[in-house]
Amino acid sequence: MTDAPLHTDADLIRDAKARLPGAYEKPLSKSVTPAIVALALITPLAYSVVAFGVAPGRLLDGLTRLGSILAFMFPPHIWTNWQEWSQILEALGETVVMAFLGTLLGALAALPLALLGAKNIMPLNWLRLLSRRGFDALRAVEQIILALIFIRAFGLGPMAGILAIAVSEIGTFAKLFAEAIENTSRKPVDGVKASGGSNIQAIRYAIMPQALPVILSIILYNFESNARSGTILGIVGAGGIGFLLADRMHAFRWPEAWSIIFLIIATVYCIDAASAWIRKRLI
Repeated sequence: MTDAPLHTDADLIRDAKARLPGAYEKPLSKSVTPAIVALALITPLAYSVVAFGVAPGRLLDGLTRLGSILAFMFPPHIWTNWQEWSQILEALGETVVMAFLGTLLGALAALPLALLGAKNIMPLNWLRLLSRRGFDALRAVEQIILALIFIRAFGLGPMAGILAIAVSEIGTFAKLFAEAIENTSRKPVDGVKASGGSNIQAIRYAIMPQALPVILSIILYNFESNARSGTILGIVGAGGIGFLLADRMHAFRWPEAWSIIFLIIATVYCIDAASAWIRKRLI
């Protein structure tokens, strides 16, 4: 009696491939997908290089001029009297207040609208979809465009910036608030309704306590962002520190421009630290 030949793992795999060749072949979709993704990324890059005139000489020339501008900024300017400091600090505070009021007004207007766009609250599909498309329309218009419109309507100054931030944030907040409300658990709602509560009470005592921490975090983050974008709005005439920054840059007073930029960075850092403290205490 002879022993049967032993089969190694390589032999077993080879036999399995011979019996079921299709099971060991890479699907066509997986083979083609990486090439399609690479092509989709490379094509816009190649087009921009040709269409936008990107050339090594142009890049080198631009970097040389950028280095000259940065050299003009150092050392930064230090204001020596209170009158100059008060002008800068007043404009900086104006930008922060503009960002705060715009964010607050946008959040207050967006919260009830978010209820219309939340799937677990609004049963009418057509109204929910209409609300969502309205949010998209508001978010599609940049703050700087809204600022130019409101400057034309209300004149130069922070009022135009506040309205631009508020209108823009309504669309952003409403969408994010609606998503936060949709992601809440159903169990507390069932508990309130089982106790005889109405739909309004279910929203008040079951849904909103779950969604409010997320909503507060969204508001604080967008306030930080609006404090930065408020500078850009000031450049186009909405007041604040951006107006003074543009004035210094147009006059080629680069050391003062750098000092203003540094103050903006420090202000955003302070707002970020304060927001983190608030989130830690309340959320």
